[in-house]
Amino acid sequence: MTGTKRVIAIGLGSFGSALARRLEANGCRVTGVDADPENVELIQDALYEAVIGDATERETLEPLGLKSVDAVIISLGEDITRSLLAALHARELGARRVLVKGVTAEHGRLLRHLGVERVIFPEIEIAQQLADQLVWPNVIDQLPIDREYRFQEWAVPAALAGKTLQDADLRRSFRVWVVGVKDALTQRLEMLPDGKFMLTEDQILLLIGKEDDLRELSVLS
Repeated sequence: MTGTKRVIAIGLGSFGSALARRLEANGCRVTGVDADPENVELIQDALYEAVIGDATERETLEPLGLKSVDAVIISLGEDITRSLLAALHARELGARRVLVKGVTAEHGRLLRHLGVERVIFPEIEIAQQLADQLVWPNVIDQLPIDREYRFQEWAVPAALAGKTLQDADLRRSFRVWVVGVKDALTQRLEMLPDGKFMLTEDQILLLIGKEDDLRELSVLS
């Protein structure tokens, strides 16, 4: 299928298999790699290609054409040596994007030195997201863009309903940019709305800003 993304998932434990299934549901062509045949068999129906092999051995990854895939995602449990070796091989074999499930902060630093694009700490990220949603219920979702800036989906609070974007003046008051407004009911999206755009409580703002500024904005209700 033209335009289909190809992803290699190395490690098919609970995190890796859940990720592979979601990628397949999103239309990706997933190659799954695991040394345990049982792990591969449990997710066989979601895989375009299944490889039983040890990803810490370069020979396992060499035939997979890592230079041409869209991403390589590595999740090899608590043994940091195994994920470091798999990440090293993936980088040396030309993978453009390598994302790895991290174990410790030191593990993360070593992975970044290898050129890994992103180190994922699922438990920490989910805990932080849940805590933010409990404290700031208007925050629907957010995504880091770089070390300073985040993209955030933010439900319009009652305090801003009935105001135009110009009246709300979020850029000057909170130093955040509104790049889009989505109707929560119809899902209709208005990109780059002008200052005359009227806000209502059934809308979701797509924002970009620094984490501290978005946090300050989130106290509005």
